[in-house]
This record gives sequence, C-alpha cells and structure tokens, in this order.
Amino acid sequence: MSLTTSLIEGKRNLLREAWDRLESVPGGDRAFSLLVGVLAPYTGSMAARVVELRQDYCRTQLRDRWLVRNHLRSVHAVALANLAELTGNVALAYSLPDDARFIVAGMEVSYDKKARGTITGVCEMQMPRSAERREYSVHVELYNGDGERVAHATLRTLVGPKPTDK
Repeated sequence: MSLTTSLIEGKRNLLREAWDRLESVPGGDRAFSLLVGVLAPYTGSMAARVVELRQDYCRTQLRDRWLVRNHLRSVHAVALANLAELTGNVALAYSLPDDARFIVAGMEVSYDKKARGTITGVCEMQMPRSAERREYSVHVELYNGDGERVAHATLRTLVGPKPTDK
C-alpha cells in the first residue's frame, strides 16, 4: 500500500492527526502544506499554504507570483479554482470521521474580480458527521489582501465509507 493510499484509505483520519501534531510546532503549517502537496502533486505545485484548520473550517493562502499569473498580471483562474478545491477538500478531510472518504464530482467557480496579491481561501460550514454515502455541496470563498471577494466556488463532493479490509 502506498503512502498516499494508506493516508486516505487507512482506519484513521491521518490528515487530521498530522495537522493536530504539526500546527503548534514552528513551521508546522508549512510542513503540513508540503505533505498535502505530496498527496496531491498538481495542487502542491502552486505552493499554497494551509494556515488555519479545525472542525468545519479551513483557511489557506496563495502568494501572487509569476508561476500562478495570467497574461493580465493577475492570479490565473485555474490557480484560483485549485485554491478553492484545496481549501474545501482540506476542510472536509479534516472534519470527516475516521471511516469516511470523499471525491469531488464537480465544481462551479465564479470570478468576481481580478485577483492580485496574496489570495486567502476560506471554507466555513457544517461538514458531514458520518460516512453515509451522500453528495454534499462544499462552499469556498477567496479574498484578496483588502478583504474583497475575488472568487467563490461550490464543490460537489461525494462522501462515503472507506472500503473495509477483507
């Protein structure tokens, strides 16, 4: 079983355990964000950072730099969508019970204005408390440094039980 598979399909919520152990350590949020980047390499290529995480809540940040910009010198729409997915997925993954897993089945993103500067992603909502097979809408908002909303997204997410060992 690979590291990624054991983290996602294991009997415990190792993502929650990793954050809970690392958050109080100096640089722990950076180490956690690197771990998430290893689990999701495409998302990791953005170098976004999880800065706050708890039950039903996640706050992330993406620095505005050349690698995430478009031809208009603003943060690219796909980078914003990726940040929204990261923010919602980490909030959900942290909050799920040990016996649950999820996958994003769809996503709707609306862009409110050009995104410049460090972008902060926020997901705050009641997350599922069971592994019951069901679809959920996970809402994320993205803000610039002035607190203006630059985009918002809804992730259509399928939650269900982890496979049981045979």
